[in-house]
Amino acid sequence: MTVATLIATACSSPEPKPYGPVPSEAQLAWQRMEINMFCHFGPNTFTGAEWGSGQEEETIFNPTSLDCRQWADVARQAGMGGIILTAKHHDGFCLWPSQFSTHTVADSIDVLRRFTNACREDCVKAGIYISPWDRNHPTYGTPEYNTVFASMLREVHESYGPFFEQWFDGACGEGPNGKRQEYDWTLFNSSVLNINPNTIIFSDWGPGCRWVGNEDGRADETCWSTVEDNCWIPVEADVSIRPGWFWHADEHPKSVDELMEIYYNSVGRNGLLLLNVPPDDRGRIPAEDSAVLVAFRAERDRIFSQDLTQGGNARGNHLRGRRYCASNVLDTAYHTYWAAASTSDTLYIGTPDPILFDVIMLQEYIPLGQRVAALHVDCWANGGWVTVAEATTIGYKRLLRIPPTCAERLRIVFDSTLAAPIINRIALYNTQAQ
Repeated sequence: MTVATLIATACSSPEPKPYGPVPSEAQLAWQRMEINMFCHFGPNTFTGAEWGSGQEEETIFNPTSLDCRQWADVARQAGMGGIILTAKHHDGFCLWPSQFSTHTVADSIDVLRRFTNACREDCVKAGIYISPWDRNHPTYGTPEYNTVFASMLREVHESYGPFFEQWFDGACGEGPNGKRQEYDWTLFNSSVLNINPNTIIFSDWGPGCRWVGNEDGRADETCWSTVEDNCWIPVEADVSIRPGWFWHADEHPKSVDELMEIYYNSVGRNGLLLLNVPPDDRGRIPAEDSAVLVAFRAERDRIFSQDLTQGGNARGNHLRGRRYCASNVLDTAYHTYWAAASTSDTLYIGTPDPILFDVIMLQEYIPLGQRVAALHVDCWANGGWVTVAEATTIGYKRLLRIPPTCAERLRIVFDSTLAAPIINRIALYNTQAQ
């Protein structure tokens, strides 16, 4: 085969086909947000409870200086693209004047309106939590309640939306009449998606995203975005910045180091981090919480703003096509990638000089599916390859922390894959750099 033929073949290689289920455009945009804010706010903010009884007087909800613009500003400064507000928790109290309940803010402040307006003014996406459990509504525990709840969903999404995410808590406790509710999830989901098909619906099992399985903000070491090989339902890892979900005067926020550990174990394991930051009884995010969030953003920027592979080179064992060459993994454009020629291909990274690093970032190009099931990373030292990291899944993003390592050559070996790997980013960082 002539050189001209080789070049022509390399330039005309067909685009890789997707493998298995892939994210929708809305799911991809959601995953790339990486961190969002949760705001638990309601009667519990004033009573000190975590789960209200539903019998609280409506007047107990009385924020003295509600400022949803401040919430949005804090979220933006913290590097969060969206906020999800608990517009109705298990107590049934609605933060909007719903025509389907008497337990609402009808005689005080339409918090949901102020919240959605503030998000739009500050270019932050608005999301909504509406618990299907309702400890106040008289129809809860009967088939009629499903119709009531679906009506609430349509009311909110038509009058206040669109929302980037609809959060459904899976709680289904005893109602005041001693009955449990058989939720009509098909009705609930369609009530949302018929109005805005791009809303990401969260529940234990989706369909837009699913619960990670704990409230610690921690995804498993092995984290697939696929479910039963036929659905793309990525994980969302929720955790509170404070011990409780609602604000309590005697509690304080986690440290930056604790939040960084959560980040590595959520976003760094193919999840999205939903960090709860509860407003206080004034209706504002406390200063100590906002200070920690700004410092958390600064720490992420300090570590991840300097990719030590820049100026380096990358190659694979085989050339699939110039358009999909290995050097694509070193640029910052999301939609460029290296497409391996086979399931057993290896990716090599070189830098002009030895570099000191302790974090390895890998990203699969998930619009074409999640493929990698196991890998290891080797560095060249003392005339041979030495393994410095091992992992299972990658997905949207994987952050591997290793002891400080100095090297100028490394390789990523894909030990087990479902299809030929497609990688759109490799980066190296040093957490100790100033």
